[in-house]
Amino acid sequence: MLKSIVRRTEARLVGSGGLSLHRRAWLPPQPRRVIAVAHGYAEHAGRYDALGAWFAARGFAVHALDHRGHGRSEGPRGHVARFDDFLDDLERFLALVRGEHPDVPVTLLGHSMGGLIVASLLARGASTIDDAVLSAAALAFPPDMSRVRLGLARIARRIAPRLRAPSGLDPSGLSRDVRVVRAYLEDPLVFRHISASLACELQQAIGRLATEPKPIELPILVLHGGDDPIVPAEASRRYFGHARGPGSELRIYPKLRHEIFNEPEQEDVFRDVLQWLETREAAAG
Repeated sequence: MLKSIVRRTEARLVGSGGLSLHRRAWLPPQPRRVIAVAHGYAEHAGRYDALGAWFAARGFAVHALDHRGHGRSEGPRGHVARFDDFLDDLERFLALVRGEHPDVPVTLLGHSMGGLIVASLLARGASTIDDAVLSAAALAFPPDMSRVRLGLARIARRIAPRLRAPSGLDPSGLSRDVRVVRAYLEDPLVFRHISASLACELQQAIGRLATEPKPIELPILVLHGGDDPIVPAEASRRYFGHARGPGSELRIYPKLRHEIFNEPEQEDVFRDVLQWLETREAAAG
């Protein structure tokens, strides 16, 4: 019955440099809060349908953006010239969402690469949001990503920045649910490569947050799967150690892998996020 009141929409917006970007939304009749979603590397906003529908059924307007070069947005697949292009796009998206819901709080949720983008935006200063949720944020490279491979990407970028190489991501590390892994492998909007430029930009963004940590004044909820083989949970622990603001929390789920919102325990994770947001609302009066 709850799902029947959720309205799904799709639209476009103009990103940085005039690129056309795709967006989705899951809307209740009268939103009490907004959740804006920044997805991970090589995927797209459509993979957040379960999250969007669950929160929309509970009164949250959920909006999600396909990053440039991802999903149904324009741009070469798996490529970005400047990491800041992701941040600029996200700020435009947030301004649009805030304009559509001017009187309710906005939570920014980032998963994996989207978590790195959100953390970078928080370090820059994000005045259009009230708090943030980081899910398995890509604050470190996968353990099997060698320095040699990253060095080769830097060399390749000087000659051919759009040169693509296999990402090396093992889909089995996403979730213990084989249906999630199968859907990922069969999804035509998911890709399995990365450009030399994007690899270098990710490396630099991770390095900036590690070497120039900045305390975050906004409350943040940092989530990570304890059995995540793609991004080590220790990266979230380190980040939380220096970045947390008042009301922030860190939660590590011992058995969960990289996509905590797509694990068999997804509703437990959804409820944890909901409880944290409702506690924040109660504290605000």
